[in-house]
Amino acid sequence: MREDWFLDLNLLIIKNMHDFMLAKEIVDDIMKIVKSEKLSQIEYVNLEIGQIALAHDGHEKHTEDISIDNLKFGIKNITKGTILERTKFNIKKVKGEHWHLTEIEGQ
Repeated sequence: MREDWFLDLNLLIIKNMHDFMLAKEIVDDIMKIVKSEKLSQIEYVNLEIGQIALAHDGHEKHTEDISIDNLKFGIKNITKGTILERTKFNIKKVKGEHWHLTEIEGQ
């Protein structure tokens, strides 16, 4: 048995938690827009995702590629029972260090 399996498992858990935390941040920001614009339905949301800083200290080794599958899974679970539950989330990987909401289609 490998000695470092526990470290690998911890890194996997931390990465998945980070993806889920980003999903929560995205949903929270979208919900702010929904409330401020008094929208009752959102058809789709377009997002661009770059590398995300784990620590905001400027060190390149403290950035991480977000898993789009994990991010979509997190968004799907966070939006259950909300106005965003049936929204289609289009997520595109881009160069850069942040995520950007590029378009919301709703009424």
